[in-house]
Amino acid sequence: MKNTECVAFLQWALPQMRMRWPGFRKVRRQVCRRIGRRLWELGLPDLAAYGAHLQRYPAEWQILDGACRITISRFYRDRGVFESLEKAVLPGLAGAAMARGAVALHCLCVGCASGEEAYSLKLLWELQHSREHADLRFHVTAMDSHPKMLERARRGCFQAGSLKDLPEAWRRRGFELADNEYCVRRQFRQGVCFTHGDVRRALPAGPFDLVLCRNLVFTYFEESLQATILGRLHARMHEGAALVVGIHEALPEHCVGFRPWIGARCTYRRIEGC
Repeated sequence: MKNTECVAFLQWALPQMRMRWPGFRKVRRQVCRRIGRRLWELGLPDLAAYGAHLQRYPAEWQILDGACRITISRFYRDRGVFESLEKAVLPGLAGAAMARGAVALHCLCVGCASGEEAYSLKLLWELQHSREHADLRFHVTAMDSHPKMLERARRGCFQAGSLKDLPEAWRRRGFELADNEYCVRRQFRQGVCFTHGDVRRALPAGPFDLVLCRNLVFTYFEESLQATILGRLHARMHEGAALVVGIHEALPEHCVGFRPWIGARCTYRRIEGC
């Protein structure tokens, strides 16, 4: 299929799934290839026929939705964000947790893909903060809607390219080499839980001290859905908790439940009212 044809099809189909075309511009070729394979599987000649197929068989929309999932992930993605988590956000959250008598920090990773973000967060805590805050446990709940991605995440073994942004000292301490893969050591798996879920439909109960919701909701979903999900996240976060978004993302307008965390990149502090 031609690029222009696929773009026109996505501009028609995405709003019907409460997604927004601008978020897909840079990844459209990946999505178009998947749609092309689906046309071949169904024996359909073109996208016009696929549009008619969607109208005739509503269950096909769920398959198309799956084709629109973008699963780009790697350890320590966007170094500046993790550096601000290390230097400003986690110390602040730890202090607040201890002040209210908590025994653990609870974190949520939304759209965790194959687990690199969740394990990066655990490595950051264990290698940089656990000694100073020995009385605090650190739990990470990581959710994704793609079962195969979750299977890879639970396995916890990765190709070298996935670790290219990770500090070398963390790589040495956090992984063991097995069959040309880097596997997360047992101590950095403890407290990390992977769960199946679609952020558009449900969220873990919480409450959470830290939520990483990067490069998914505020990139690919329509603004009204963004606002709905943001309200649900707000309801599952402690007062003063931190929300981290992607470096090219912004929260929906007119939301008063979060304010920028001064001195931290892409991070907002939860306040009352959303």
